[in-house]
Order: sequence, then structure tokens, then C-alpha cells
Amino acid sequence: MEGKVLIANRGEIAIRIMEACKDLDLDFIVVYTDADKNSEHVRCNITSGPEQNAWRITSYTEPNDLFAVADHTNCTAIHPGYGFFSEDFRFARRATIRERSLTFIGPNWEVIRDLGDKINTKRVANKLGIPTIPGTDAPIYNEMEAEEIAAQLLQTQREDGIDNPSILIKAAAGGGGMGIEEVTEIEEFRRVYRQLQSYAKRQFGDGGVLIEQCLRDYNHLEVQLLCSIHGDRIHFSSRNCTIQSTGRQKRVEAAPGFHDSCFDYDFDEKKVLDQIVQYSLKLANYVKYDNVGTWEWIVSRSGQPYLLEVNTRIQVENDVSARISYIDGKQPNLIREQIRLALGEKIGYKQKHVKFKGAAIELRIVAEDTRRGFAPWIGTITEFKFPDYPWSTVYSHVPTDRPYPIPSDFDPNLALALVWGDSMDDAKQKAAQFIDETVIRGEDSSGNSIITNLEYLKNNLDRLLAF
Repeated sequence: MEGKVLIANRGEIAIRIMEACKDLDLDFIVVYTDADKNSEHVRCNITSGPEQNAWRITSYTEPNDLFAVADHTNCTAIHPGYGFFSEDFRFARRATIRERSLTFIGPNWEVIRDLGDKINTKRVANKLGIPTIPGTDAPIYNEMEAEEIAAQLLQTQREDGIDNPSILIKAAAGGGGMGIEEVTEIEEFRRVYRQLQSYAKRQFGDGGVLIEQCLRDYNHLEVQLLCSIHGDRIHFSSRNCTIQSTGRQKRVEAAPGFHDSCFDYDFDEKKVLDQIVQYSLKLANYVKYDNVGTWEWIVSRSGQPYLLEVNTRIQVENDVSARISYIDGKQPNLIREQIRLALGEKIGYKQKHVKFKGAAIELRIVAEDTRRGFAPWIGTITEFKFPDYPWSTVYSHVPTDRPYPIPSDFDPNLALALVWGDSMDDAKQKAAQFIDETVIRGEDSSGNSIITNLEYLKNNLDRLLAF
């Protein structure tokens, strides 16, 4: 393949993109800020001289810096990783229509725009008969109309035998958990509605609200798709991302999404997994999706799936799906596939060529105090060691041969550890062993020892895939 890729991200995802580029014989350029000068994604590259391929920028969220580096180094493509500009359709559009255009390694900007709007995604899904959370699929501005919808949602829950029915009122223009209030009695509705509408106008400049049924007892599942501009679309099964921090940050992920060794389900788990895969492919076909993407679902205890949203990017946890997938006996590298397809290649294999086997678990290792609301820990890591097994791998930007001050500019994510086995029980045992053999030491400015979430990860392994 030909081309030169600007890696517009940091940390472990930057390193994984680098490795994928090397595998494809593609040149690449990395960027970094002052806060990341000690990161491995910088240290393993060249920061000065005629062979320089690591360039300092002011911010990962300053597009002019990124495009300036791309132009100066003659890059032909840009990989946004995850976060930052990965789901910003304006950035993707600018990259592709500017005078010196770049291939955006992700879906086309129109797809990012259309599926990045959760309201539009829900509207399209409803049109296709894909189940979504009961509620509105357009902003409501009229109080009487809103109250009528709320009353109907509460009544339907009572008829369905739900003991404590409730609804969520959401600011339609909000995001990131902002502008959401819960209502359990219709008598409370008008007061909460007016309060939230006023907040939405001040905060987002739009008083529109969404009203949805509040779901409590559910699992959070994802379907991993791989698509191309040539119309090829296949899936890499499902994964379960239910174990999350209080801020809805994922901490333990596992594939496949359900397995009867973990829980006695009230539904046919194989049928539900097949349903969400087929629904995901149906929406992908309809919007002509053309790169890597993740369809996020919630599944109730009764087995009812609801489409939550579509992530139009590579996700942190993509590899947990790849580790149960085999093509010609080998586990695929989905970042490599993403780059290859964005640069115009066909997938080159069919769904029937992808075989699923065993189970995999991803552990997000973070310097945080899980007993204090997952509060971040900041200090210097002095020892960082992981066991090395043929059934495990680690992705990290933290150096192992010298002290590493954790930058306070970003979340203190330290590593992603993946383990896989013949069964979910086997993978759980290996994950516990991996955690026990991991050594992370460090101190903060007061001399207190490092705090990580390793114990939390181990204690939650038995919760995997269960209700």
C-alpha cells in the first residue's frame, strides 16, 4: 500500500496505529504535546533531525496544528484514533475537501454527521423497525404534549409489570450525561420539565427535550462491524461492556456478549445476540456505512434489545472482539483492517470466513481510587511490569525502563490488558492470574503509594455477562 498517515492521537491508541501502519508498510507521523513528551508513543519515534517523524503541537484538539503538520510532512491520510476528532464530522469534512485533501481514516463525514446525531439515529432505526428505547425520537417543546407522552410511558411500564416505573427527561442538545432528570410520578413532571427546559436553553441554546423510559436492569452490549466503500459489510460478533465506573467509563469488557456459563438467562441468549447483529447490519446497509463502527445496545433482563447509539470510530475495546475471531486461523487486527479499507481496499473475505471461538476479556487499568468515586490518582510510576503469556497482550504508553510522571492533562489510563481462553471461565481465571502477577508501583508528591483499580477489576470478573 502507498500513503503516509498522520496519527492525530496519543498514548496506547497512537502506538497501536503505528504498529498497524508498520504492518501495512505505510509511513507515519505522530504528534505530541509537552504533557506527553515522556510517553512511549513519542519516545519510540524521532523528535528532531532529518528523519524526524514526531512533531510537537499545542493541543490534540487544535485542528490547524494537525493540518499544518500533515502538510509539512506530506501526509496523505489522517487517523483520529478515538476521542478528540474521531467523531467530529466537521473535522472529517475539512480533511477531505480542503485544497490539499487527506483521506480521513473512518467513515465518510456525512455518515458521521447523520449517526452522530442520536435523535436522527433513533428516527432512522424506528423507520427500519429496529427497537430503540421507548420514548420520543424528536425534540419536544410543548409542555402539554410532553406531559401526555410522559403519562403514557409511565402507564405502559405499569401494564408491563414494572414495579417502580420512571422516565428520563433529557436536554435534546445535551451530551455526556448533562441535562438529564428522572421522574417517577406524573405529578412531578411539569416542575422538572420546566426546570430542565430552562437549563437547556441556558446551557445549550435549545429548550428541546427528549422523554424516554428509564431502564435499570440491563446489560450494555456492542456489535463490532467492519465495512468498506465497496459495500462489503461483516461483523465480528458482540461484546459486553456492562461493568463501568460511576461516570459510565467502561472498565471490564468481554466477548461474546452473553454466555450461559455466566448466568441463567430468562431468554435465548444466542437468539438475542443474533438479533442485535442483524439489526446492526440492517442499519449499516441502509446508511451505506463504509468503515469500522460499533453499534451500542442495551438488553433488558427479559431479553429485549434496544439500540442506544452508533460509535463511528474505532473503539478502545475493539481488540476484545478480534480475540474471539479467527480468519484462516489467525486473530485479525481491526485497526489494520480499518486503515486498509479507508485507503480503498476491499475486505477480501466473507462473513463465512470469520470463525468465532472461545472468550476474551479486556481490563482497563487506571490509576484511580474506586472507593472514592473513581477519583484519579496523579503521581509518578516507578515500576510497571506485566506477565507475558501466549494468551495475553498489553497495550500501554507507559515506559517500563524508567519513572513515568502521569500527566494531569488527561485521564490516568495506564494500560489495556487482554486475555483470552477456550471458554469464559477459562478467560476469567486467566484474567485473575494476570492481575495477581501485575506489578505497578509509584508515589505521589506526598510520598503516598500509587492507587490503581486492579483490585476492583479482579473483584468484578464474576459479574461479567450477568444481570
